[in-house]
Amino acid sequence: MADALLDVAGIETCYGLSQVLHGISFTIASGEMVTLMGRNGMGKTTTVRSIMGLTPAMTGSIRFAGEEIRALPPYRVAQSGIGLVPEGRQVFSNLSTRENLVATAANRREVADPWTLERVCELFPRLAERFSTMGNQLSGGEQQMLAIGRALMTNPRLLILDEATEGLAPLIRSEIWQCLTRLKSAGQSILVIDKNVEALTRIADRHYLIERGRVVWSGTSAALAAAPDIQHRYLGI
Repeated sequence: MADALLDVAGIETCYGLSQVLHGISFTIASGEMVTLMGRNGMGKTTTVRSIMGLTPAMTGSIRFAGEEIRALPPYRVAQSGIGLVPEGRQVFSNLSTRENLVATAANRREVADPWTLERVCELFPRLAERFSTMGNQLSGGEQQMLAIGRALMTNPRLLILDEATEGLAPLIRSEIWQCLTRLKSAGQSILVIDKNVEALTRIADRHYLIERGRVVWSGTSAALAAAPDIQHRYLGI
Protein backbone atom coordinates (compact mmCIF):
# COMPACT_ATOMS: atom_id res chain seq x y z
CA MET A 1 0.00 0.00 0.00
CA ALA A 2 1.83 3.06 -1.29
CA ASP A 3 0.09 5.49 1.07
CA ALA A 4 0.31 3.28 4.17
CA LEU A 5 0.87 4.99 7.50
CA LEU A 6 2.34 1.76 8.87
CA ASP A 7 3.87 -0.82 6.53
CA VAL A 8 5.16 -4.00 8.15
CA ALA A 9 6.87 -6.21 5.58
CA GLY A 10 8.28 -9.67 6.15
CA ILE A 11 9.45 -9.28 9.74
CA GLU A 12 10.96 -12.24 11.58
CA THR A 13 11.43 -12.07 15.34
CA CYS A 14 12.98 -14.46 17.85
CA TYR A 15 13.19 -14.89 21.61
CA GLY A 16 16.65 -16.38 21.95
CA LEU A 17 16.78 -19.42 19.67
CA SER A 18 13.00 -19.63 19.37
CA GLN A 19 11.59 -17.92 16.28
CA VAL A 20 8.08 -16.53 16.82
CA LEU A 21 7.36 -14.42 13.73
CA HIS A 22 7.87 -15.89 10.27
CA GLY A 23 7.51 -13.09 7.74
CA ILE A 24 4.59 -11.08 9.13
CA SER A 25 3.33 -8.41 6.71
CA PHE A 26 0.43 -5.96 6.96
CA THR A 27 -0.44 -2.32 6.38
CA ILE A 28 -2.53 0.40 8.01
CA ALA A 29 -3.64 3.51 6.14
CA SER A 30 -4.22 6.88 7.78
CA GLY A 31 -7.59 6.97 9.51
CA GLU A 32 -8.02 3.21 9.29
CA MET A 33 -8.80 0.77 12.11
CA VAL A 34 -7.11 -2.59 11.57
CA THR A 35 -7.03 -5.67 13.80
CA LEU A 36 -4.62 -8.50 14.47
CA MET A 37 -6.44 -11.59 15.68
CA GLY A 38 -5.51 -15.15 16.49
CA ARG A 39 -5.41 -17.67 19.30
CA ASN A 40 -3.13 -17.14 22.29
CA GLY A 41 0.56 -17.65 21.61
CA MET A 42 0.37 -17.06 17.85
CA GLY A 43 2.54 -13.93 17.75
CA LYS A 44 0.20 -10.95 18.13
CA THR A 45 1.94 -9.36 21.11
CA THR A 46 5.36 -10.17 19.64
CA THR A 47 4.30 -8.30 16.50
CA VAL A 48 3.42 -5.26 18.60
CA ARG A 49 6.69 -5.53 20.52
CA SER A 50 8.59 -5.67 17.22
CA ILE A 51 6.85 -2.55 15.93
CA MET A 52 7.67 -0.70 19.16
CA GLY A 53 11.32 -1.86 19.20
CA LEU A 54 10.85 -3.73 22.48
CA THR A 55 11.69 -7.07 20.85
CA PRO A 56 13.45 -6.00 17.65
CA ALA A 57 12.79 -7.93 14.46
CA MET A 58 15.85 -9.64 12.97
CA THR A 59 14.82 -9.11 9.37
CA GLY A 60 12.16 -7.34 7.35
CA SER A 61 11.00 -3.75 7.25
CA ILE A 62 8.80 -1.60 9.49
CA ARG A 63 8.04 1.75 7.91
CA PHE A 64 6.00 4.41 9.69
CA ALA A 65 4.95 7.58 7.88
CA GLY A 66 7.48 6.70 5.19
CA GLU A 67 10.43 6.26 7.57
CA GLU A 68 12.14 2.98 8.46
CA ILE A 69 11.82 2.41 12.22
CA ARG A 70 12.81 -1.26 12.63
CA ALA A 71 16.21 -0.45 14.14
CA LEU A 72 15.04 2.42 16.35
CA PRO A 73 14.98 2.11 20.17
CA PRO A 74 11.51 2.11 21.76
CA TYR A 75 11.60 5.74 22.89
CA ARG A 76 12.36 6.88 19.35
CA VAL A 77 9.49 4.76 17.99
CA ALA A 78 7.15 6.39 20.51
CA GLN A 79 8.44 9.84 19.62
CA SER A 80 7.81 9.13 15.94
CA GLY A 81 4.07 9.11 16.70
CA ILE A 82 3.01 5.62 17.85
CA GLY A 83 1.07 5.40 21.11
CA LEU A 84 0.85 1.99 22.82
CA VAL A 85 -1.80 0.73 25.22
CA PRO A 86 0.08 -2.37 26.40
CA GLU A 87 -1.30 -5.72 27.43
CA GLY A 88 -1.90 -5.62 31.17
CA ARG A 89 -2.32 -1.78 31.09
CA GLN A 90 0.94 -1.12 33.00
CA VAL A 91 -0.19 2.13 34.58
CA PHE A 92 2.22 3.74 37.04
CA SER A 93 0.95 2.38 40.36
CA ASN A 94 2.71 5.03 42.49
CA LEU A 95 1.30 7.96 40.49
CA SER A 96 -2.20 9.41 40.65
CA THR A 97 -4.56 9.27 37.69
CA ARG A 98 -3.72 12.86 36.82
CA GLU A 99 0.02 12.26 37.17
CA ASN A 100 -0.20 9.18 34.92
CA LEU A 101 -1.82 11.30 32.22
CA VAL A 102 0.55 14.27 32.34
CA ALA A 103 3.69 12.10 32.67
CA THR A 104 3.70 11.29 28.95
CA ALA A 105 1.94 14.38 27.58
CA ALA A 106 3.53 15.74 24.41
CA ASN A 107 2.52 17.47 21.18
CA ARG A 108 5.64 16.97 19.10
CA ARG A 109 3.78 17.37 15.80
CA GLU A 110 2.14 20.56 17.07
CA VAL A 111 -1.36 19.44 16.11
CA ALA A 112 -3.92 22.22 16.25
CA ASP A 113 -6.27 20.47 18.67
CA PRO A 114 -4.05 18.28 20.89
CA TRP A 115 -5.22 15.83 23.50
CA THR A 116 -5.41 17.45 26.92
CA LEU A 117 -6.62 16.43 30.37
CA GLU A 118 -9.96 18.02 29.56
CA ARG A 119 -10.39 16.11 26.29
CA VAL A 120 -9.40 12.80 27.89
CA CYS A 121 -11.95 13.40 30.65
CA GLU A 122 -14.62 14.13 28.06
CA LEU A 123 -13.84 10.73 26.54
CA PHE A 124 -13.69 9.01 29.95
CA PRO A 125 -15.64 11.05 32.53
CA ARG A 126 -14.86 8.45 35.19
CA LEU A 127 -11.18 9.45 35.15
CA ALA A 128 -12.06 13.00 36.19
CA GLU A 129 -13.72 11.57 39.30
CA ARG A 130 -10.55 9.61 40.08
CA PHE A 131 -7.93 12.28 39.42
CA SER A 132 -6.29 11.99 42.84
CA THR A 133 -6.57 8.18 43.06
CA MET A 134 -3.33 6.20 42.76
CA GLY A 135 -2.98 3.96 39.74
CA ASN A 136 -2.98 0.74 41.75
CA GLN A 137 -6.26 1.69 43.43
CA LEU A 138 -8.22 1.91 40.18
CA SER A 139 -10.41 -0.91 38.94
CA GLY A 140 -9.30 -2.90 35.88
CA GLY A 141 -11.67 -0.95 33.66
CA GLU A 142 -10.49 2.37 35.03
CA GLN A 143 -6.88 1.34 34.50
CA GLN A 144 -7.64 0.51 30.87
CA MET A 145 -9.29 3.89 30.38
CA LEU A 146 -6.24 5.50 31.97
CA ALA A 147 -3.87 3.53 29.73
CA ILE A 148 -5.79 4.69 26.64
CA GLY A 149 -5.88 8.28 27.90
CA ARG A 150 -2.16 8.18 28.66
CA ALA A 151 -1.40 7.01 25.11
CA LEU A 152 -3.67 9.69 23.64
CA MET A 153 -1.85 12.38 25.64
CA THR A 154 1.18 11.72 23.42
CA ASN A 155 -1.00 12.81 20.44
CA PRO A 156 -0.12 9.73 18.40
CA ARG A 157 -0.62 9.33 14.69
CA LEU A 158 -1.19 5.62 15.32
CA LEU A 159 -2.76 4.16 18.47
CA ILE A 160 -2.03 0.49 19.22
CA LEU A 161 -4.11 -1.43 21.76
CA ASP A 162 -2.84 -4.87 22.80
CA GLU A 163 -5.70 -6.95 24.29
CA ALA A 164 -8.02 -3.96 24.33
CA THR A 165 -10.76 -5.47 26.52
CA GLU A 166 -9.15 -8.54 28.11
CA GLY A 167 -10.52 -9.28 31.58
CA LEU A 168 -13.00 -6.40 31.58
CA ALA A 169 -16.66 -6.54 32.57
CA PRO A 170 -19.19 -6.43 29.70
CA LEU A 171 -20.28 -2.85 30.44
CA ILE A 172 -16.67 -1.64 30.47
CA ARG A 173 -15.93 -3.53 27.26
CA SER A 174 -18.87 -1.78 25.64
CA GLU A 175 -17.52 1.58 26.81
CA ILE A 176 -14.09 0.82 25.34
CA TRP A 177 -15.64 -0.11 21.96
CA GLN A 178 -17.66 3.11 21.99
CA CYS A 179 -14.47 5.05 22.73
CA LEU A 180 -12.65 3.42 19.81
CA THR A 181 -15.58 4.13 17.52
CA ARG A 182 -15.44 7.81 18.47
CA LEU A 183 -11.68 7.92 17.92
CA LYS A 184 -12.00 6.28 14.50
CA SER A 185 -14.75 8.72 13.52
CA ALA A 186 -12.37 11.54 14.44
CA GLY A 187 -9.76 10.15 12.03
CA GLN A 188 -7.48 8.36 14.50
CA SER A 189 -5.50 5.48 12.97
CA ILE A 190 -5.81 2.41 15.21
CA LEU A 191 -4.36 -1.10 15.45
CA VAL A 192 -6.34 -3.36 17.80
CA ILE A 193 -5.48 -6.77 19.20
CA ASP A 194 -8.49 -8.43 20.80
CA LYS A 195 -10.60 -11.60 20.67
CA ASN A 196 -14.08 -10.09 20.32
CA VAL A 197 -14.83 -10.81 16.66
CA GLU A 198 -18.40 -9.53 16.85
CA ALA A 199 -17.40 -6.13 18.19
CA LEU A 200 -14.39 -5.78 15.93
CA THR A 201 -16.27 -6.60 12.74
CA ARG A 202 -18.72 -3.84 13.65
CA ILE A 203 -16.13 -1.09 14.03
CA ALA A 204 -12.89 -2.06 12.24
CA ASP A 205 -12.11 -1.70 8.54
CA ARG A 206 -9.84 -4.68 7.94
CA HIS A 207 -8.48 -7.72 9.77
CA TYR A 208 -5.37 -9.89 9.74
CA LEU A 209 -5.53 -13.36 11.28
CA ILE A 210 -2.27 -14.82 12.61
CA GLU A 211 -1.41 -18.50 13.03
CA ARG A 212 2.01 -19.56 14.33
CA GLY A 213 3.69 -16.30 13.45
CA ARG A 214 2.27 -15.98 9.95
CA VAL A 215 -0.63 -14.05 8.44
CA VAL A 216 -3.02 -16.74 7.23
CA TRP A 217 -6.01 -14.60 6.24
CA SER A 218 -6.79 -10.94 5.66
CA GLY A 219 -9.88 -9.09 4.56
CA THR A 220 -12.64 -6.64 5.35
CA SER A 221 -15.13 -6.83 8.21
CA ALA A 222 -17.85 -7.90 5.79
CA ALA A 223 -15.67 -10.73 4.47
CA LEU A 224 -14.76 -11.96 7.96
CA ALA A 225 -18.34 -11.76 9.24
CA ALA A 226 -19.43 -13.84 6.23
CA ALA A 227 -16.80 -16.52 6.85
CA PRO A 228 -17.68 -18.49 10.02
CA ASP A 229 -15.44 -21.32 8.84
CA ILE A 230 -12.42 -18.98 8.83
CA GLN A 231 -13.36 -17.71 12.30
CA HIS A 232 -13.64 -21.27 13.62
CA ARG A 233 -10.41 -22.43 11.98
CA TYR A 234 -8.19 -19.61 13.24
CA LEU A 235 -10.02 -18.04 16.18
CA GLY A 236 -12.09 -20.85 17.71
CA ILE A 237 -11.02 -22.75 20.81
